[in-house]
Amino acid sequence: MIDTAEFSKKLNSEKERVLIDLKSLGGYENPESAGDWEVKMDDSTSTSSDENEVADVIEEMTTNSGVVNQLEVRLREINDALIKIENGTYGICETSGEMIPIERLRVNPAARTMVEHEEE
Repeated sequence: MIDTAEFSKKLNSEKERVLIDLKSLGGYENPESAGDWEVKMDDSTSTSSDENEVADVIEEMTTNSGVVNQLEVRLREINDALIKIENGTYGICETSGEMIPIERLRVNPAARTMVEHEEE
């Protein structure tokens, strides 16, 4: 049997870190679509006439947008794992229906499948 308290604690801790990272990158949750994060442009440079400054802001937004997308995916995985803990289905491989090895869950508490089914 899996000690879900251990994994719940790990998942909630990681969730806090992911939310902090999302916000530090200028991310905000889209109020019209829960769970959808966007990168907000710095208003102070949006009216700048300096082309280099505008280009730098656009480049930073593009970079941040990619990172925000990756963090958003991870946040979704964490939330799904927390729901599985609540439902009593945590640690069950979505492909085979077998228990995911505890070692894998310790490395990635949000794992949905066993390693051999990861690409399916």
